[in-house]
Amino acid sequence: MIPAEAHAKISMRLVPDQTPKEIARKIRAFLKKTAPRSVRLRVNELHGGAAWVTPTDQPAIHAAERALERAFGRRPVMVREGGSIPIVADIDRRLKVPTVLMGLGLNDDNLHAPNEKMELDNFYRGIAASAFLMEELATAGGNGKPSRRPRVGGR
Repeated sequence: MIPAEAHAKISMRLVPDQTPKEIARKIRAFLKKTAPRSVRLRVNELHGGAAWVTPTDQPAIHAAERALERAFGRRPVMVREGGSIPIVADIDRRLKVPTVLMGLGLNDDNLHAPNEKMELDNFYRGIAASAFLMEELATAGGNGKPSRRPRVGGR
């Protein structure tokens, strides 16, 4: 038996110079063009968030690098990665303040999957890194050196 209806939810990650409206318009046009004539197509646009890229040359990012190194005992590796946190682009555009996103997960953490996990060591060191970041930002706008460097257990 063939079902009378089918539904699909399509989610896309945008890159700089793309807008949610533009991409929604293009996917709608593509679906209408490729759908068989016998198919009634209805497209509902649920929401969209603008693309955003963290400028890595800002003092807040350097403060985050120092905070992560203090918490984990190693220099962090800068990796450009996609995600969807629509409010970040809004914060950047409206408030004009630096936004720092610190990734603490591992490749095998299965983020947002049914079997998602996070290593407890990363969780606790992430808490420490967040505190260290506040300290780093409080000293000369993130450019200074804090007077003391608390240790995190284990390393």
